[in-house]
Amino acid sequence: MFDLNKFSLKGKTAIVTGGGRGIGKAVAVGFAKAGAKVAITSRKIADLEATAAEIKSFGGEAFPIQAHLGKMEEIHKMVNTAMEKLGGKINILVNNAGASPNMASVLDSDERLWDTIINLNMKGTYFTSQVVANIMKKQGGGKIINVASIDGFKPEMGVSVYSISKAGVRMITQAFASELTAFNIQVNTIAPGPFDTKMMNSHWFHLTPEEAKKQRAILEKTMPMGRMGDPDEIAGAAIYLASDASSYTTGTEIVIDGGVLLSAMRPV
Repeated sequence: MFDLNKFSLKGKTAIVTGGGRGIGKAVAVGFAKAGAKVAITSRKIADLEATAAEIKSFGGEAFPIQAHLGKMEEIHKMVNTAMEKLGGKINILVNNAGASPNMASVLDSDERLWDTIINLNMKGTYFTSQVVANIMKKQGGGKIINVASIDGFKPEMGVSVYSISKAGVRMITQAFASELTAFNIQVNTIAPGPFDTKMMNSHWFHLTPEEAKKQRAILEKTMPMGRMGDPDEIAGAAIYLASDASSYTTGTEIVIDGGVLLSAMRPV
């Protein structure tokens, strides 16, 4: 008989990268409310401390760790620090940290943009997963959740490098899932569509506030639900994939986009 307690994260420990704001913050707060101890990482300590304070305000446990996960030495340092803060175990890893998709055509994207996005979105995801998976193997299992994007299914105009990186994140999930299933480690992807986050708003940073507001309204009008998602609408899927309820789920993708990708696939 199914037990709702399988969704509980009580007694579990988690690392959430990019956990200071947006989707990462929503996931970290959701995990803490479900009972997990959470280590949150990003490059901006102020965001991390604010999220940790929010989690502690309702009795949760959160540990902010500043790190740049595009660098190997910082990945190892972050994981070692998280192990200390979390009592020597890591049950859950959420690879959410990602570089903002600066607008540039395929004809104009430069090497610096490529390196910035690929190093964090792909290198960081791959090697953070590798380091943590070796810990999980010794522990007897674990959960890895990679945050991709619907841009990894269908490239978005002006953010080609970001789209390529998120397609890569989808394949990282497949590669790790296929090799780690023997060690009771489940690896899955969440692919968000347009969500109301600072990263999403970066699409319009180059515009005046008035024009940015206009462009956002135009985008929302084209969306099936007529709005962007709220980061909290990701938390439920993340809790499922992090919990014992998903013990037979690996190598899969949960698309959370309000129907955007589906509508894009329909014939005109």
